[in-house]
Amino acid sequence: MSAVWTYFKLKDEKSKTAECNLCDASVSRGGSSLGNFNTTNMIKHLQKHHAKEYAEFSLASKAKQKSVPYQQTLLENIQRREKFPPESNRAKLITEKIVEFVVLDDQPLSVVENDGFRRLIEHLEPRYMLPNRHFISEEAIPGKYKQVRKFISESLEMIPTLSMTTDIWSSDVCPLSLLSLTVHWIDSSFTMQKAVLQAKEFRGSHTGESIAAAMEEMLNAWEIPKNKVHVVLRDNASNIKKAMDRLGVASLGCFAHTLQLVVNEGLLAQRGVCDAVTVGRKIVGHFKHSPQAYSRLEDIQMELNMSPKRLIQDVRTRWNSTYYMIKTLTEQKRALCAYSAEYDLPATLSAQQWGLLEKVLTALAPFEELTKEVSASSSSASDVIPIVCVLKRVLSRENEADEGIKKMKGTLLEAVNRRFRHVESEPLYTVATLLDPRYKDRYFTSVETSKQAKDALMAEVRKMEFLRTTLNSSEPAEGTSTVLEPAKKTPRVESSSQSRLESVFDEILKENTQDPVPALATTSARIEVQTYLSEPTIQRSDNPLLYWQVNKLRFPTLVSTAAKFLCAPTTSIESERLFSTASIIINERRSRLTAEKVEMLIFLKKNLPLMLK
Repeated sequence: MSAVWTYFKLKDEKSKTAECNLCDASVSRGGSSLGNFNTTNMIKHLQKHHAKEYAEFSLASKAKQKSVPYQQTLLENIQRREKFPPESNRAKLITEKIVEFVVLDDQPLSVVENDGFRRLIEHLEPRYMLPNRHFISEEAIPGKYKQVRKFISESLEMIPTLSMTTDIWSSDVCPLSLLSLTVHWIDSSFTMQKAVLQAKEFRGSHTGESIAAAMEEMLNAWEIPKNKVHVVLRDNASNIKKAMDRLGVASLGCFAHTLQLVVNEGLLAQRGVCDAVTVGRKIVGHFKHSPQAYSRLEDIQMELNMSPKRLIQDVRTRWNSTYYMIKTLTEQKRALCAYSAEYDLPATLSAQQWGLLEKVLTALAPFEELTKEVSASSSSASDVIPIVCVLKRVLSRENEADEGIKKMKGTLLEAVNRRFRHVESEPLYTVATLLDPRYKDRYFTSVETSKQAKDALMAEVRKMEFLRTTLNSSEPAEGTSTVLEPAKKTPRVESSSQSRLESVFDEILKENTQDPVPALATTSARIEVQTYLSEPTIQRSDNPLLYWQVNKLRFPTLVSTAAKFLCAPTTSIESERLFSTASIIINERRSRLTAEKVEMLIFLKKNLPLMLK
């Protein structure tokens, strides 16, 4: 409302005149109807007859204008309705965010043509012209792919050694097979990094020769020389092992996959255990295929004051799914027994079979815990020898709980001994174990294997020392003595939960801990190795990479060797996780994607978060 009404009043809202409060004069409102009235005549009346009040009115009007939000001019209003040019920074930024939305949230490329999404963008930014699907597919995504690829390539340029994982996957939705290649490295701040290099379309027969040729093509595309590849983690299939040998790079089988083979042998070794698991599988299958049966089971669970919990169906290719199936069955034993008393089941477990399943659960618990541990992204090849050592110790112990499953447990121990018999003769494992400050030389089964591991370590350290000496002539040369600083304390990283096997690790560690021996070496490399090994190990819950970050100045040659060996993962699970992403990307809504687009989307899905950090 205008400030002029401070000095005027109306008889009623429709009155054509306003009465002056100062002189009672009637002043026309300047129109014949309510919609046409204005305050011009009243302002002129104040100016002509009441100068003092007019000055007050002017000041009040100016103050009010300052407090009112800025009113757009007609030109500015028109400009706000105009669309951004596609090449403008604002439009490019919004398009970039839409590409990130499509990639990170696994959206179909056609989302930009969906009515709901278009209305949302129009509401948020009316000036932005949403591009069509063709532009997103042919311009925006390839552009983002080049940007992220350049970022990854630059990150790898200065890294001297890389470890990799690979696997092959076939889609159920479309006729497409992919060969993956992921890379792992430790950066200058001693932080583990990983990226997907490629998920390449793989046509034809999966022979060793074909796989080797495809792998070499991928390495060449990224300009990675073979001598830069420390090791490739793969599955245990003979064709992929042959491919790595043909390619001329070191390779190791997936540790988790080998553990699965061990457990499968154990479960099949004892007829009673095998029968009990089969019955359990039938029971779970009954509830999986009958919503009514599940509803009845949930009612019984609530009557027994149990939290409603669904049974887990196992997948034969994953042993731990069998473990979780048995676990849920034993947890719901009371509810299942009550259900079988009222309703029919395809099979029921006897008291003896329930007892067997409970014992199987106890026997497999160490495998489940260690499988989760080696499947973590922080796990490295240094974990293998200590884990095998602990498994042998646990399985060789006999107790009353083994009654009824002794054959299974014996088969598990025999399978561990047989399938992991070469780990202590493999330098990729032994040197990594020595360079892990949690383990060092405390988990080798004999003095001879420990000595061989140390010789292999010294050979690697000499290579690294030679490279450092070549690059920097100021480094201590052979025949000189170096005095190292006292050990620096590594910051502790508290473990979130106490491992059930931690006491076994500690037990073996104490058995093999020896009094420190004075360093008698005369070369800087030997002094570093002997000093490092003579110091106490750190807690198993601590971060070994953090140890090397803190002590890199004390062990300048050893730290480079540690970065080389500790970047190797324990399993090829990263490639399997990549294919989990692939199965999400290639679905019914995206089944027409070309192999090239699938590769780009997988690459961006896995690597874009690295660049956005």
